[in-house]
Amino acid sequence: MRATAGPERVAVLALDGVYPFELGIPSRILGAAGGRYEVMTCSVDGRPVRSSADFTIGVEHGPELLETADTVVVSSVPPAYLPTELPEAVAAALARIRPDARIVSICTAAFVLAEAGLLDGRRATTHWHVADLFRRRYPRVELDPDVLFVEDGRILTSAGAAAGVDICLHLVRSDHGSALANFVARCCVVPPFREGGQAQYIEQPVPEDGSSGTAGTRAWALERLAEPLTLADLAQHARMSLRTFARRFNDEVGVSPGRWLIQQRVVRARHLLESSDLPVDRVAAEVGFATGASLRQHLHASIGVSPQAYRRTFQKAR
Repeated sequence: MRATAGPERVAVLALDGVYPFELGIPSRILGAAGGRYEVMTCSVDGRPVRSSADFTIGVEHGPELLETADTVVVSSVPPAYLPTELPEAVAAALARIRPDARIVSICTAAFVLAEAGLLDGRRATTHWHVADLFRRRYPRVELDPDVLFVEDGRILTSAGAAAGVDICLHLVRSDHGSALANFVARCCVVPPFREGGQAQYIEQPVPEDGSSGTAGTRAWALERLAEPLTLADLAQHARMSLRTFARRFNDEVGVSPGRWLIQQRVVRARHLLESSDLPVDRVAAEVGFATGASLRQHLHASIGVSPQAYRRTFQKAR
C-alpha cells in the first residue's frame, strides 16, 4: 500500500502505434477509484501519437510529466512496433522516471522496459503470443508467459489487453483494499479479481453432449468456503466423474480445483483481515483453512506478508 499526500499521480505513456483500448484502461479503472488517483497521459515529445487504429491520439503532456508521477504506466503497441533498439526519445523519456516511482507495463510494453534494462534480473510477463521472441531478446529477464501479471518490487508487468484491467484493479487493491477494488470493478462491470498467477490462455471448448460447465459448482463452493471441500464434493455437486470434472474445471478456469479453492480462500481471508478485527485463527476457520498457520503459509505464498502485517497496513489506511 502506498501512502501519498492527496491523489496519487499516474502518468500513462503513449508510444507510437499504441493500442487505443489499452491506453484507456488506467484512466477508466483508476479514475473510478473516487479521486484517489490523478491519471494523465503523455507522449515522448508532447505531440500526438499514431494509434494502431485509423486515427491519431492527441495528448496534453510531454515527457516532463514522468518526473512528477508516482506511478508510470507504459501502454502496449502491436508487435510490428516493438523496438529492436530503444528510440532515443523513448529512452530519454524513461530516464525521467523517478527512482522510487512504480512502473507498470501493459502487454507488449514489457519489451520497452526490457530494452531499457529495467527488467534485468526480474520476473516479468508479456502476451503469450510474443513470449518466445521476448525470451530470445532478453535472456536476463525471468519471463513467466503463463500468468496474467507479475509484481517484482516496484515494477509490474501484465499480459494481454484484459490483463491490463486486472493489473490496474490490483493497484487499487494493493493501495486501498479489496472493498474499493470491488467497487471499481462493479462500476466498470468487470470481474473484481483474477489472481496474477492465473493462466493467460484458457481454452473453453464447447461442452460435450449431456455435460455442463462448472460455473454452478464454483458458485456453490464460494458459499461454502468454510467447509472442508474436496474434489469429490465438487465433482459430486457437478454430477461428473472426478476425472471429467477436473479436466473441465481446468479447461474453464485455467487452474486445478484445489488451486482455485486456495485462491478463493485467500481472497476471502484478505477481505476479513481488512474489514474485521477477528483473530487470525478465526479468519482461517471462516475461510476454510484448518489452522492459522495454514492461512499464514498461503497468504505469504500469495502476497509475501503475514496476516498481522497485512492487517496493520489496512488499519493504518482506515
